[in-house]
Amino acid sequence: MTDQADNPSSSQPAVDLQALAQEVFDLARRGDATMLAAVIEKGVPPNLRNERGDSLLMLASYHGHADAVRTLIDLGADPNLRNDAGQTPLAGAAFKGFDTVIETLLARGADVEGASPDGRTALMIAAMFNRTAIVDLLLAHGADPHARDANGVSAADAAARMGAADTQARLKALGA
Repeated sequence: MTDQADNPSSSQPAVDLQALAQEVFDLARRGDATMLAAVIEKGVPPNLRNERGDSLLMLASYHGHADAVRTLIDLGADPNLRNDAGQTPLAGAAFKGFDTVIETLLARGADVEGASPDGRTALMIAAMFNRTAIVDLLLAHGADPHARDANGVSAADAAARMGAADTQARLKALGA
């Protein structure tokens, strides 16, 4: 039989690491840049991922938190780390329509052409949802308007299929 005095760790409550990790993921969803910096400085990996492979950066990007995105990348998070579905933080921000997050990601090394396994790029996603400001931003950073996904669909084609007339017209004007 072991005496608690001989084993000091037995007198401390067990840490629920899963609950702790969930709290860290919630910090990213809420965009709490200060607390994210604090937990990373205490040893939480900047590329920590949840059960779907979403990194802290993916969650901050998807929820529109440019300050948290900046902080995470500055502390070592990979701006091109894909989740289990092969999506990048840039694609998540394009889907949700967060231009300031996209600007931050691109300024800190996100690959403007980083496609998912099916070949879909952030430009294609932005075009589908008629996000003209994001289409312009991605094009200004070198996105290829002629790129095609695995099914041969371009950004202009995706816009047409979704009825996104503004982005379809803009892309057609570029000859895409």
